Amino acid sequence: MRENERVTSATRQPQNPASPALSASFGQDGGPVVRPRLIATDLDGTLLRDDKSVSPRTVAALAAAEKAGVEVFFVTGRPARWMDVVSDHVHGHGLAICGNGAAVVDLHGGPGAHRFVKVRELARENALDAVRLLRDAAPGTVYAIEQTYGFHQEPDYPKLHMEVPDELAPAEDLLAADGPGAAEPVLKILAYHPTLDPDAFLTLARVAIADRAGVTRSSPSALLEISGPEVSKASTLALCCAERGISHEEVVAFGDMPNDVAMLEWAGTSYAMANAHPLAVAAADHVAPRNDEDGVAAVLEQLFLA
Repeated sequence: MRENERVTSATRQPQNPASPALSASFGQDGGPVVRPRLIATDLDGTLLRDDKSVSPRTVAALAAAEKAGVEVFFVTGRPARWMDVVSDHVHGHGLAICGNGAAVVDLHGGPGAHRFVKVRELARENALDAVRLLRDAAPGTVYAIEQTYGFHQEPDYPKLHMEVPDELAPAEDLLAADGPGAAEPVLKILAYHPTLDPDAFLTLARVAIADRAGVTRSSPSALLEISGPEVSKASTLALCCAERGISHEEVVAFGDMPNDVAMLEWAGTSYAMANAHPLAVAAADHVAPRNDEDGVAAVLEQLFLA
């Protein structure tokens, strides 16, 4: 484990393998050839409809997967502080890898009862380096800071989120050793640029920040998400699967944006949504129907309700 990464874990014991009644192969229909033991799905643009709702059809499909002994993981860029909302959406099913891999939260207790089972923080030294490097490379970049239970932003950061920030200050002050929330881990930094093309901003940031942090994006705007150097949806999902004795071949993954690419490439079977970013489509094995057409549910029904 690197010095700049603290991992804490209190994960539940592995659940039973998938029911032997599940087919181990789906022949010519494009489904998995290995019996799935874990479903990993992104939320926004994937499991959730555009109005941020989860359809009864999708809830039923998730329940069918869990009934078959298959774990359900929600793998999202959403912060840990939104997990109560996610838990309400999915009616208490599964665990959530949130903040693009920065934390794992157990949703089974329902809203108000979730608990952290793993935290992979962004070291403050790395965070400060990333802020300075990107400021130099893209003047005009503004920042917000996500922590386990706190949210802070710079005064010029636009109103992109529902919450009122806990503190308004320059990112360098927010990330200082004696800054607000100094006792809580930093999960990720949000970096916004008002004029740059989103994909161009992502490329520029990855070059500028290099190995000091991981950089991705899930928003249609020029909003980047900066995490620990080896933290991603894929790497945290791999850790959780290793704890459960689940191989990547036994994972079915769904996603739609660049922050899903590594996960889609890692999973044994992967689906990009029909509405997905071209990078996600290129990374996936298959294309599922659009999120507004309950694409994840359509695939899960084929796997567990056929």
